[in-house]
Amino acid sequence: MALADKLAFSMGAKLDRNSFDTTKEDKKNPKKSSFEIMPKNQHQLVFTYEKRKGNPVTLVGRFNISEDEKKEVLKLLKKKLACGGAINEEWLELQGDVKDKIKTILESDGWKFRK
Repeated sequence: MALADKLAFSMGAKLDRNSFDTTKEDKKNPKKSSFEIMPKNQHQLVFTYEKRKGNPVTLVGRFNISEDEKKEVLKLLKKKLACGGAINEEWLELQGDVKDKIKTILESDGWKFRK
């Protein structure tokens, strides 16, 4: 086996006869997983609490809605709670331990939570 072949295998290239696939996975923009868009009242949202660098972060999740709708929900929560936040795939990340306040705001807006 030639040196070029060994290097190609170690880099993850697929060398099958005359077809060479040397494409890499784009880590900044991974392929979006296909999910079914659901209305608000059919969601079963859950909470997760984490500490990152000593600071509390509340995750609300599994939103199966479009990116624009996620941005609107995040904007509403950030405005009402006066905190920072971000979208991470189908989860909304909000700074602080604000689970009870998030639940109150989203239930009044028509969202459902897992018991």
